[in-house]
Amino acid sequence: MSVIRLKGQADRRLRAGHQWIYSNEVDTNKTPLKQFTPGDQVVVETAQGKPLGIAMVNPNTLICGRLVSRSVDTVLNKSTLVHRIKIALSLREMVYPGPYYRLVFGDSDGLSGLVVDRFADILVIQISTAGMERLKNEIVEALQEVIKPSAILLKNDGKMRQIEGLETYVEEAFGTVPELVFLQENDVLFQAPVWDGQKTGWFYDHRENRKTMQGFCDGKRVLDVFSYVGGWGVQATAAGATDVTFIDASESALSHVDENLKLNQYEGDANLMHGDAFDAMQSLIDDKARFDVVVMDPPAFIARRKDIKAGEGAYHRANQLAMRLVAKGGVLVTGSCSMHLETNRLHDIVRSNSRQLERFSQLIYRGTQAPDHPVHPAIEETEYLKALFYRIHNNMGL
Repeated sequence: MSVIRLKGQADRRLRAGHQWIYSNEVDTNKTPLKQFTPGDQVVVETAQGKPLGIAMVNPNTLICGRLVSRSVDTVLNKSTLVHRIKIALSLREMVYPGPYYRLVFGDSDGLSGLVVDRFADILVIQISTAGMERLKNEIVEALQEVIKPSAILLKNDGKMRQIEGLETYVEEAFGTVPELVFLQENDVLFQAPVWDGQKTGWFYDHRENRKTMQGFCDGKRVLDVFSYVGGWGVQATAAGATDVTFIDASESALSHVDENLKLNQYEGDANLMHGDAFDAMQSLIDDKARFDVVVMDPPAFIARRKDIKAGEGAYHRANQLAMRLVAKGGVLVTGSCSMHLETNRLHDIVRSNSRQLERFSQLIYRGTQAPDHPVHPAIEETEYLKALFYRIHNNMGL
């Protein structure tokens, strides 16, 4: 097997547990990256020539290698995939009673570049690296062997594929996948648009945070901003909310909100607001609307490090508008899926808004991603989700 040789001291992160190799860590004089084809599996060696394991490589990307094994005798193939998928499945079955969860979460399950979401007997796969793309058929075969699904959808249209030099496409790997699939989360029913929706069609990562949110909703007015298909707001109705407003820029997403409300036989008041979330919140403020629970769960405003300044500005503005809509003594739930926004920085944004608006805010709950999105202790990039719950009062002279 071909070899890549690292520069001196470049093996420290790998020895500490990380799985990524950056292109500037490779001794390209001894082992030129240009000799490899994207997706090749190679032996990784220290500067002294000691083997560290096997990695999938892509010579055209900043992250040029992803460790798949710490043994030079174990390549990533169908047999290895079956073994690791079984281990991933055992975690999900230990945590959840039903077959609705993220089955594979990339690096955290030892399968960098692979995500698989499960909707009962239907699986949705997202592949984001050249190495995993080369193993696409083996991945499908391994999932068939372990899960025995009725159908598998390849939802390979993510932005990371462009960085890896991969084409985007959405197609059935086998079986027939409907436009909408059923799922159950916190005893609430949903339909998710797996073909045309965001990511895999659903976001399982906020499951535990939504469950916590439900405890504040009985008999309350709730606002769900950036609602998508209603993951937060529909679960608020199931917990007894009497009036829920949903805001989203997608008419299609809001049509799915309506269907999910009907699916759960909601008989309260529901207001579907189509348009820019910032404009919609300002309109509600102008109308002097107030809500007992406001959920602010935006898309990632910070996709890359260079976006931090502009992204933090967007989080500041969004949370300020949301805070102005919280009724006295109400609850603000603010979330972020931006890995580059640290939890304490989000907390600082809320603190700053509290002072500017003369509100008295109390942090009452810190949430993170659900157990089906496990965090790899050596890869901080796998810990990306945060949800902070605040009780909001008038300034109280403090």
